[in-house]
Amino acid sequence: MSDGKYGLSTVGPRIDAFLRSVANNAGFKLKFEVESGETRHTDFENPDVVVKFSGPDVDLLLENKAELLLALEQLTMEVLGMPPEEHSRLCFDANDYRMLRIEELRVSALTAAEKVKRSHTPFHFNPMNSRERRVIHLALRNETAVRSESVGMGPQRQVVVCPADMPTPTEPVFTAPAPPSRSEGRRPPMRRGAPRRRG
Repeated sequence: MSDGKYGLSTVGPRIDAFLRSVANNAGFKLKFEVESGETRHTDFENPDVVVKFSGPDVDLLLENKAELLLALEQLTMEVLGMPPEEHSRLCFDANDYRMLRIEELRVSALTAAEKVKRSHTPFHFNPMNSRERRVIHLALRNETAVRSESVGMGPQRQVVVCPADMPTPTEPVFTAPAPPSRSEGRRPPMRRGAPRRRG
């Protein structure tokens, strides 16, 4: 365990203070422990510091593919001033979500590779963050018949798996519908000239 710039003794107290402030201000009923890094998938993640959450509201952190958990992790990295290349040093987890997610991504990567080998057609994953894209790349690092590349920009950046002898597609492909907007539940605007439905 490193006690360098992002070691437990260096950033632990700052993480603790920030998360206590967030939990208190938001009214979350959460407990958390800031510990030395330890994962069951050291080939994919080997953080210096792990924050483990528990408590009555822990399920809120894991809703919608752990959106809130990952948002808290990102905010904490911003508070610590961690550059993107250092983000793997810090990991937030709850109910072993990270371990299960890494295994899910690893299996998905291998399944995609087999599909590409059979069809000789590129396979696009849905957009994901840099840490999850890294898991896909690492899962396929020993494959010789296919290769993985990241394409697209910002939140739409995604992994494409393609045959080793094929140029990488430069444009992302959207394989899933966009998330619902905040106005979900309201009627969508009618197109001009479209007849109104009755009943």
